[in-house]
Amino acid sequence: MPSSALERARALCAKLSRVYPDAHCELDFSNALELLVATILSAQCTDVQVNKVTPVVFRKYRTAYDYAEANAVAFEQDLKAIGLYRAKARNIRAACRLLVEEHEGKVPESMEELVKLPGVGRKTANVVLGNAFGQNVGVVVDTHVARLSARLGLTKLTDPKKIEPVLMKLVPQKDWTLFSHWLIFHGRRRCKAVNPDCPNCELKELCPSYPKFMKLREQRGK
Repeated sequence: MPSSALERARALCAKLSRVYPDAHCELDFSNALELLVATILSAQCTDVQVNKVTPVVFRKYRTAYDYAEANAVAFEQDLKAIGLYRAKARNIRAACRLLVEEHEGKVPESMEELVKLPGVGRKTANVVLGNAFGQNVGVVVDTHVARLSARLGLTKLTDPKKIEPVLMKLVPQKDWTLFSHWLIFHGRRRCKAVNPDCPNCELKELCPSYPKFMKLREQRGK
């Protein structure tokens, strides 16, 4: 078991890269604009549900101008299966108006410009920069990343905004985007919030929480 968080993070990167060599963003998209829209829609909503809605949306609205000029009521109806769809529809239309007015309809490739868009915070910007433009500017911290970062002994913090700079110090910059994908894949497939599959976990030799969870499983078994 690595003795420090830094050593553990480096060992986890090496292990996770082998366990999940095909880890990737699970939102469906074919360009930066589609990813921006899908990521805004994914707030407090599963990627699976977003991917059910976006095929129709992406066929209907192909450019930032299309979104900016979309009928408000009709666009809301297009997103109705998504949680908080009214607010997300407003943000997408407003963000795309700004793209048309200030960026010639193109998604900017910088954190500074992305976070100026309505509905776009640092997390969304990190998703777009890392997956559409190949820029490792930060680490996406969603619920899976936050949960696993604690279980794996990388941080005791719970606020995603505070967790990100910790992970940025522990994980090599070249792996920032992939590290989120690795933890998300592991969180969805093995280290679930309730009843994690510790006996079959590929990371158990690196996980300081493994003994505790195994003891709990034994107690429940009794």
